[in-house]
Amino acid sequence: MSFWNTAIQFFWREESLPVLIIALLLAFLLVHFLKEERKSIINTLGLFFACLLGQFVSGLIHAFQFSTAAGVLHEVFIIGSGIALIRLSGLLVFRIALPRARMTTPRIAEDISVIIAYLVWGLVRLRYAGLDLGSIVATSAMITAVVAFAMQDTLGNILGGLALQLDNSIEIGDWIKVDDISGRVVDIRWRSTLVETRNWETVVFPNSQLMKNKFLVLGRRTDQPVQWRRWVWFNVSLKTTPTKVVSAVENAIWQADINNVAKSPAPSCVLMEMDKGCARYALRYWLTDLAVDDPTDAAVRWHVYTALERAGIKLAVEEHNVHYVKESEKYEEAVHQRETLQRIKTLKRVELFAQLTEDELRKMAEKLKYAPFAKGNVIARQGTPAQHWLFIIINGEAEVYIEAPNGEKRGLSVLSKGDFFGEMSLMTGSPRVASVIAKTDVECYRLDKEAFEEILLARPAIAEEVSHILVGRRAQLDSALQNLDAETLHKEIHQQHSEILATIKRFFGL
Repeated sequence: MSFWNTAIQFFWREESLPVLIIALLLAFLLVHFLKEERKSIINTLGLFFACLLGQFVSGLIHAFQFSTAAGVLHEVFIIGSGIALIRLSGLLVFRIALPRARMTTPRIAEDISVIIAYLVWGLVRLRYAGLDLGSIVATSAMITAVVAFAMQDTLGNILGGLALQLDNSIEIGDWIKVDDISGRVVDIRWRSTLVETRNWETVVFPNSQLMKNKFLVLGRRTDQPVQWRRWVWFNVSLKTTPTKVVSAVENAIWQADINNVAKSPAPSCVLMEMDKGCARYALRYWLTDLAVDDPTDAAVRWHVYTALERAGIKLAVEEHNVHYVKESEKYEEAVHQRETLQRIKTLKRVELFAQLTEDELRKMAEKLKYAPFAKGNVIARQGTPAQHWLFIIINGEAEVYIEAPNGEKRGLSVLSKGDFFGEMSLMTGSPRVASVIAKTDVECYRLDKEAFEEILLARPAIAEEVSHILVGRRAQLDSALQNLDAETLHKEIHQQHSEILATIKRFFGL
């Protein structure tokens, strides 16, 4: 027999072709379905072909009559090629087959299964090589005991990682808190669990630490969406009743559309304690995106602040003895005059008050109330009984929209600085015909019925001019809602004028 025939017969066995086809088929499927693992797959296939080349080299050595060395090398490379096939098979089963069967397994389970398969394959090949498995197992047991004693911490971490995944204590994507560190779990490895914090830090927790100590899994509750209760604290003077505070804050938060604040369970405001001259409240809400806790807290605080401001409730601080110098009455009068002039200037831009004299505008300006709204606050809601208020925007933007019976929203206009709304409710007491929501943070002046009533009673003729303006505004809204033509719109204006004028007189007792 020739040299090359001897080498090839030793290298190429009956099972070589099927094994090669299986390796290529596995690699093709994996590269097609797991593009993100392509580099690892190619490396594994490279190991397989390197072992195949090693088997050919062992065949050449055998042809040179070095049979023992050739046999050892051949067995080593057989084990190596088997390891490559086991790796490819593991990827196929755990990364493709099981996920398509809707079975999700932890990554550590894949690693353990593959390692066990490696060990079994190695023992089987050693048995074929003629070694006594009994003596191997006995020797391995002694070695294992020594290694286990020397590496007990490492083994504790490995077993801890296995336990964490198998009993679903934590999963990748969970938010956990350990001592004063909180973050999102991004990987559970053999030795450690990686947690990314909101500060762009990656904290490495040994698995044994998580197994031995208490930790919190944030936002997780059985059969419930992931959301985490947060607390926003604020103080109010004891002079204000808790009922008024709770009602003002809860109504504002319930109606507002705040990003990442859950609607269910609904936010709630509770009185927590009374001490040091003030009442301490907490607004409790559920956060739906745990990564944005501080920004959402800030948004909720702003809504609380604006709600209290609109209700005329001032935030309080703990009482301390402080010596201060009071500003002179002259200074305070100057500030008051400057604010009054600004309010008069704002009122003059409102078409509704075009017929008022300077003195009447000044009287009205004195009674305006500052009313801020946070972005997302519902300032007025369609169909609700009228709170007899007129709003004049001094900063920000608000959107006017109507809601159809099927819940669909239709935007009508965007109001900005100098615009006003709520005139029909102020003058006639009618329910809101449209909703208004703060598109940005909005600052308004609010005019109550009582503030305008004194002027109207003193000079009833104003009602006639006001009714014309109201009819025009109402006609614009009807035209937008019903798509009226010019002739129909004119008839509507003529018919509504007398009705609105009569309603104004009846509402104000003229």
